[in-house]
Amino acid sequence: MKKTRINLALFVLAIVLLSSCGGLNRMRNNADDIMYDVTPEVLEAHASEVEVTIRGTFPSRYFHRNAILEITPVITWEDGETAMSSITLQGENVTDNYQVIPRDGGSFTHTDAVPFTPDMRLSDLDVRLTAELRDDSAVFDPRKIADGVIATSTMVINDPEPIKHDHKFQRIIPETAEAAIFYVINRANVRQSELRSERMEAFRVFLAEAVDDERIDMNSAGVTAYASPDGPIDFNERLAEQRRETSSRVLTSELRNVDVDMGELSYIERALGEDWEGFRELVEASDIRDRNLIIRVLEMYDDPEVREQEIRNLAAVFEVLADEILPQLRRSILAVDYDQIGYTDQELVQIFNRTPGRLNLEELLYTATLLDDFSAKYRAYQTAAQNYPDCHRAFNNMGAVLIELDNIAAAKDALLKAQEILNDDAVKNNLGAVALREGNLEEAEEYLTLVATPTSETNYNLGILAIKKGEYSDAAGYLENMNVFNAALVRVLQDDEDAALRILNNIQQPDARAYYLRAVIGARQQDQSMAFDNLRTAVNMDENMKECAKTDMEFARYFQDNTFISIVD
Repeated sequence: MKKTRINLALFVLAIVLLSSCGGLNRMRNNADDIMYDVTPEVLEAHASEVEVTIRGTFPSRYFHRNAILEITPVITWEDGETAMSSITLQGENVTDNYQVIPRDGGSFTHTDAVPFTPDMRLSDLDVRLTAELRDDSAVFDPRKIADGVIATSTMVINDPEPIKHDHKFQRIIPETAEAAIFYVINRANVRQSELRSERMEAFRVFLAEAVDDERIDMNSAGVTAYASPDGPIDFNERLAEQRRETSSRVLTSELRNVDVDMGELSYIERALGEDWEGFRELVEASDIRDRNLIIRVLEMYDDPEVREQEIRNLAAVFEVLADEILPQLRRSILAVDYDQIGYTDQELVQIFNRTPGRLNLEELLYTATLLDDFSAKYRAYQTAAQNYPDCHRAFNNMGAVLIELDNIAAAKDALLKAQEILNDDAVKNNLGAVALREGNLEEAEEYLTLVATPTSETNYNLGILAIKKGEYSDAAGYLENMNVFNAALVRVLQDDEDAALRILNNIQQPDARAYYLRAVIGARQQDQSMAFDNLRTAVNMDENMKECAKTDMEFARYFQDNTFISIVD
């Protein structure tokens, strides 16, 4: 009897084990009955990631009540793989905390993303299943559920545009040379001491040098005579007129002494009477104790006689004015207006190539714009920065050219120096461009969004940033009305191929990438001729496009086509 009970126990145990094994085998053998819906149907890369949503549906009586099933999506390619996060499911009798799949069927939805790598361009999305039932386990055969990866978003050209500050170079600069003749109170005769003054000596030196300097073109001369605002108005007006006459004789004599042809000059003489404006300027610039009170008098009264009387009423103040201010207003100004003629473009380039140190700041900044070679441009801005270390424009422009020369590390150094001097919009844009080139999207966004008045360059850079972040609507807005490759690309990424073609048609000098994108559009529109003709043009312009096309899932339908193969082989 005891022996019978032992045999019965063994029999029950065997039944349980066979039941477990049979349940797992049945789930493994019927794994093809699980239905998978993958979104997108062909995996795509956006914002440097591959995101996929998998919805799995189990038929009735598939899922064992006591089973636990782990599902792992894996992107696989010839030489590698990347696993996504797993989802674990359980039968209705299991007491763990996984999602329950009832015996009569059920479904799950799982979304995950992994970083995109170029190897994924030609890949499969597989699911790998592992099941447990009590103490037993089973590994299912891998199952492909989707193709991948469409990587069209990675075609974005990361060529952010720098902003250069403009120069202030003027080839013809209007200048004025002046000398003052001062008079004794109530007098109009020119004293010999005034004719021998340093002011007049410097004026004579200028005239002598100007007539022999081909870069100086005198065009007008004249005198302006004044009286100080003290005394009767009529008397002061006559006095200013007399001073005009005497100072004009001095000026015409000095001009004739250096053989200036008076007939070629415009000559202007003026007698302006009492110089209240000059009076106010001198008072404001002085340290006179009651200068604010004097200014209030000038503001309160327009009548010159009332002004003078009110100021005379300030007895102590008037004594100071009589000693320090009024003598400076009893004068005539001799003036010659002339044009300073700068170097021609050819001369500037020649001087830069031989002795760049001879050029001033604005000449260097302007000369850089005349040079076609970026290395030469860099040397011009570098010279400006070395000779004028407080000029943020020189450092900014040097950084901008270094970006164009693809020397990003040196560009960043130059721009950080510019930022220390003046952190303006151009510097912010250019530091944002550097961050884009470095792949630092967060820093790029910080700089670019701080630009107070965005330019077309800033908007272009923001468009690149938005494409890289997968924000295609924003990118389209930034790139609006720009006939450039990235503007066409973002329209393709928005599935607006017609808009993309309109942009591509307006690109002045399309390169291989533009024709390649046309081929992609042709493939999307199932226009084989358009796809092949443009792909052929692209690879003829750049053979690197062959390798790109071979693994581009945009052309998956043509991978076995003989014409396609002939183009890319």
